[in-house]
Amino acid sequence: MSQARSFPRLPFLTDPMVAVLVAATTLALLLPAAGEARALASNVSNAGIFVLFLVNGMRIRRSEIARGLSNWRYFGPLMLFVFAGMALAGVGFAALAGTVLPPLVALGFVYLGCLPSTVQSATSYTSLAHGNVALAVVGAALINIAGVFISAPLFALLGGESAGDIGSEAILRIGLILILPFVIGQVVQDRVIERVAAHRARIAWLDRAVIGMAVYVAFSGAVEQGLATLFAPADWAALIGLVLTMLALALTAAWASGGLLALPRADRIAFLFAGSQKSVAIGAPLAAILFPPSAAGFVIAPLLLYHLAQLVLAAPLAMRLARQPD
Repeated sequence: MSQARSFPRLPFLTDPMVAVLVAATTLALLLPAAGEARALASNVSNAGIFVLFLVNGMRIRRSEIARGLSNWRYFGPLMLFVFAGMALAGVGFAALAGTVLPPLVALGFVYLGCLPSTVQSATSYTSLAHGNVALAVVGAALINIAGVFISAPLFALLGGESAGDIGSEAILRIGLILILPFVIGQVVQDRVIERVAAHRARIAWLDRAVIGMAVYVAFSGAVEQGLATLFAPADWAALIGLVLTMLALALTAAWASGGLLALPRADRIAFLFAGSQKSVAIGAPLAAILFPPSAAGFVIAPLLLYHLAQLVLAAPLAMRLARQPD
């Protein structure tokens, strides 16, 4: 009797984050938070962001941070790729987008380029491709920690006048809502890390809930500002085309960079996914702090499309890499 052929599951088809993002944007389109309701939703979102970064500080081991920093042959070029190469690519795509899309959406490409990579999906696809999972975890985690400190000032520098005034008030909010809870989590880590590890599944849903709330608040403001009337079908086509082109460029450049660095194949795969992917887990909460709700939804539109596209394209790419001989 012949055995039924088993097909590999595509992670993006079952990734709950996809459902969360779709649900948050759909809810914002159908039932946007406005007036006092939006202020309440924004406060709830900020409280959730504080708790999320507190938990992140508790679960990222200090020993992993130290080990990652010691591997400068991998981590140094990865930092440059994510915060220099991708940021400059974002500026270039923003210039292209500015000719056909609203200014705030074009600015979103600069914001996208300045963000760190995502930990969870970069690790998952590195594992699926038979890459160096440990290196992917540590590298992406370190990039995320650095992004908390780097992304906002880098965006302010590259966005110019279009980025608005990221002044002392925004920096204070970032310090209180992102950095302070993370530092507190690192301080108390030794006493709570085992309990945090035991609730990994619940923490994953905390991530998704906080991101979903931030996206909902952002898109509610965009809907109130006339998102549906500002975007014609041709605009959506242009936005999707630019996002897919930027992702393809990021994947190609990350893989080529790993080759130029003469990284072992397993490390090169980790570099590919940690370098090319972008984190909505940092991007959505940070946007909620940096931008008023009336602007945040437009700015994060390229990020949300990029995140969905990276999930769709990374799965077959990872499986193809897994089938190729070393």
